[in-house]
Amino acid sequence: MTHVSHTLFFASLFALMQVVLIALVVARRVETGVRFLDGGDTRLMHTIRAHGNFCETVPLALLLLGLLELSGVGSHGLLAFGATLLVGRIVHAYSLLTNNATWSRCTGMVLTVGVISIEAVVGLWIVVR
Repeated sequence: MTHVSHTLFFASLFALMQVVLIALVVARRVETGVRFLDGGDTRLMHTIRAHGNFCETVPLALLLLGLLELSGVGSHGLLAFGATLLVGRIVHAYSLLTNNATWSRCTGMVLTVGVISIEAVVGLWIVVR
Protein backbone atom coordinates (compact mmCIF):
# COMPACT_ATOMS: atom_id res chain seq x y z
CA MET A 1 0.00 0.00 0.00
CA THR A 2 1.27 3.45 -0.89
CA HIS A 3 1.14 5.95 1.92
CA VAL A 4 -0.35 9.36 1.27
CA SER A 5 0.15 10.76 4.74
CA HIS A 6 0.56 14.37 3.62
CA THR A 7 -2.67 14.30 1.66
CA LEU A 8 -4.46 12.49 4.48
CA PHE A 9 -3.25 15.09 6.97
CA PHE A 10 -4.48 18.04 4.90
CA ALA A 11 -7.70 16.30 3.84
CA SER A 12 -8.46 15.72 7.52
CA LEU A 13 -7.87 19.38 8.36
CA PHE A 14 -10.05 20.47 5.45
CA ALA A 15 -12.79 18.03 6.48
CA LEU A 16 -12.88 19.63 9.94
CA MET A 17 -12.95 23.08 8.37
CA GLN A 18 -15.86 22.04 6.17
CA VAL A 19 -17.77 20.74 9.19
CA VAL A 20 -17.32 24.15 10.84
CA LEU A 21 -18.55 25.95 7.71
CA ILE A 22 -21.58 23.65 7.48
CA ALA A 23 -22.36 24.25 11.16
CA LEU A 24 -22.19 28.02 10.61
CA VAL A 25 -24.67 27.81 7.72
CA VAL A 26 -27.04 25.64 9.75
CA ALA A 27 -26.77 27.91 12.79
CA ARG A 28 -27.56 31.01 10.71
CA ARG A 29 -30.49 29.23 9.05
CA VAL A 30 -31.89 28.33 12.48
CA GLU A 31 -31.31 31.89 13.69
CA THR A 32 -33.06 33.48 10.69
CA GLY A 33 -35.65 30.79 9.97
CA VAL A 34 -34.53 30.75 6.32
CA ARG A 35 -34.70 27.18 5.02
CA PHE A 36 -33.82 27.70 1.35
CA LEU A 37 -31.43 30.05 -0.43
CA ASP A 38 -30.48 33.09 1.64
CA GLY A 39 -33.84 34.83 2.19
CA GLY A 40 -32.18 38.18 1.52
CA ASP A 41 -30.06 37.84 4.67
CA THR A 42 -26.59 39.18 3.80
CA ARG A 43 -24.84 37.35 6.62
CA LEU A 44 -26.43 34.05 5.58
CA MET A 45 -25.46 34.69 1.96
CA HIS A 46 -21.83 35.27 2.98
CA THR A 47 -21.85 32.13 5.14
CA ILE A 48 -23.31 30.08 2.29
CA ARG A 49 -20.67 31.44 -0.10
CA ALA A 50 -17.83 30.76 2.34
CA HIS A 51 -18.95 27.13 2.42
CA GLY A 52 -19.74 27.00 -1.29
CA ASN A 53 -16.43 28.46 -2.40
CA PHE A 54 -14.64 26.02 -0.12
CA CYS A 55 -16.52 23.13 -1.78
CA GLU A 56 -15.74 24.49 -5.24
CA THR A 57 -11.99 24.72 -4.76
CA VAL A 58 -10.68 22.34 -2.11
CA PRO A 59 -11.58 18.96 -3.71
CA LEU A 60 -9.56 19.58 -6.89
CA ALA A 61 -6.60 20.93 -4.91
CA LEU A 62 -6.65 17.86 -2.65
CA LEU A 63 -7.00 15.50 -5.60
CA LEU A 64 -3.96 17.07 -7.23
CA LEU A 65 -2.07 16.96 -3.93
CA GLY A 66 -2.78 13.25 -3.58
CA LEU A 67 -1.78 12.48 -7.15
CA LEU A 68 1.42 14.48 -6.76
CA GLU A 69 2.18 12.60 -3.56
CA LEU A 70 1.63 9.27 -5.33
CA SER A 71 3.87 10.53 -8.16
CA GLY A 72 6.75 11.04 -5.77
CA VAL A 73 6.72 14.78 -5.16
CA GLY A 74 8.77 15.44 -2.03
CA SER A 75 7.48 16.32 1.41
CA HIS A 76 8.57 19.95 1.24
CA GLY A 77 6.55 20.60 -1.90
CA LEU A 78 3.51 18.77 -0.58
CA LEU A 79 3.65 20.62 2.72
CA ALA A 80 4.03 23.94 0.91
CA PHE A 81 1.00 23.22 -1.29
CA GLY A 82 -1.13 22.02 1.61
CA ALA A 83 -0.17 24.81 4.01
CA THR A 84 -0.64 27.53 1.39
CA LEU A 85 -4.04 26.15 0.46
CA LEU A 86 -5.02 25.98 4.13
CA VAL A 87 -3.99 29.59 4.73
CA GLY A 88 -5.82 30.68 1.59
CA ARG A 89 -9.03 28.94 2.59
CA ILE A 90 -8.90 30.26 6.16
CA VAL A 91 -8.25 33.83 5.02
CA HIS A 92 -11.03 33.67 2.41
CA ALA A 93 -13.60 32.14 4.77
CA TYR A 94 -12.68 34.53 7.60
CA SER A 95 -13.16 37.46 5.25
CA LEU A 96 -16.60 36.34 4.12
CA LEU A 97 -17.68 35.50 7.65
CA THR A 98 -16.54 38.77 9.22
CA ASN A 99 -15.91 42.00 7.35
CA ASN A 100 -15.90 40.83 3.71
CA ALA A 101 -12.77 42.89 3.09
CA THR A 102 -11.73 42.80 -0.54
CA TRP A 103 -8.01 42.46 0.25
CA SER A 104 -8.47 39.32 2.35
CA ARG A 105 -10.99 37.71 0.00
CA CYS A 106 -8.63 38.35 -2.91
CA THR A 107 -5.62 37.11 -0.95
CA GLY A 108 -7.45 33.90 -0.08
CA MET A 109 -8.42 33.30 -3.69
CA VAL A 110 -4.97 34.15 -5.06
CA LEU A 111 -3.40 31.62 -2.67
CA THR A 112 -6.01 28.99 -3.56
CA VAL A 113 -5.87 29.47 -7.33
CA GLY A 114 -2.10 29.74 -7.13
CA VAL A 115 -1.81 26.36 -5.42
CA ILE A 116 -4.19 24.68 -7.87
CA SER A 117 -2.34 26.21 -10.84
CA ILE A 118 1.12 25.25 -9.62
CA GLU A 119 -0.04 21.74 -8.68
CA ALA A 120 -1.47 21.38 -12.21
CA VAL A 121 1.74 22.56 -13.86
CA VAL A 122 3.86 20.23 -11.71
CA GLY A 123 1.50 17.38 -12.57
CA LEU A 124 1.77 18.10 -16.28
CA TRP A 125 5.55 18.34 -15.98
CA ILE A 126 5.66 14.92 -14.29
CA VAL A 127 3.57 13.39 -17.07
CA VAL A 128 5.47 14.84 -20.03
CA ARG A 129 9.05 14.54 -18.77
